[in-house]
Amino acid sequence: MNIKIWGCRGSLPAPGPEKNIYGGNTSCVEITHENNCIILDGGSGIQRLGESLPKEITHIDILLTHLHMDHIMGLGFFLPLYNPDMNITIWGPTASNESLKSRLRRYFSPPIFPVRLTELPCQPEIKEINHSFFTIGDFKITTEYVCHPGPTIGFRLEKENKVVTYIPDHEPALGSADFPNNPEWTSGYNIACNADILIHDAQYKNDEYKNRVGWGHCSMKDAIDFGILSGVKKMLLFHHDPAHTDEQLQQLFAESMQNRTLNFEVELAAEGKSFKL
Repeated sequence: MNIKIWGCRGSLPAPGPEKNIYGGNTSCVEITHENNCIILDGGSGIQRLGESLPKEITHIDILLTHLHMDHIMGLGFFLPLYNPDMNITIWGPTASNESLKSRLRRYFSPPIFPVRLTELPCQPEIKEINHSFFTIGDFKITTEYVCHPGPTIGFRLEKENKVVTYIPDHEPALGSADFPNNPEWTSGYNIACNADILIHDAQYKNDEYKNRVGWGHCSMKDAIDFGILSGVKKMLLFHHDPAHTDEQLQQLFAESMQNRTLNFEVELAAEGKSFKL
């Protein structure tokens, strides 16, 4: 299983020389094994991913955690959607009042985007998921709703006893009476438990979060506490705030790791970095 980060910025693309280390593109992660290509979220990073795909890839599965703009804004610029020979399936969360296809049409229509969903040369299959279990090739995928405004799901992908969990937008401190001491009622715990790699929201500075409770993201301290609670083996801190420079992220990471002794690896997610399980 090969994992590559194509975008790990949150909320808004934020290019600039002060953000060259961790990157400015929004959420997009590629997971491949043999001929399986799974893409987690369609943020601005998916544009470069689409240009890099090898020609032997003929089927792609795009798994959307939710439909906030920073997680779908790159879909219209994803080249495989303009190839009629490609087979693409888009998976995303069920909502109570409107279908996933109908919600995606809001993006794929003027004035937001000039090409309508029905006009794409590759007509993607749209599948809705909630608390679900399904397979893509040899991957076993479990999903569940997590704490974030609007229908939002996290993904647990398993293959050959290796587990990757992806929860890029998450506020685990909400909904639990005893976070981070007890997993009961802790959002996301079931899909993160004992993951080999957990890719997780860590948007806010530790003193910023108190003024942003309920916005759907967590502090870096809470993110690491969630990793400890879940018993993960490695953690990638993700969804970096668009206002935070590389230097600020490194300072925040140092502060969040101070006086901690962990039995797993933690690092800041960086655009372009690859991992292998």
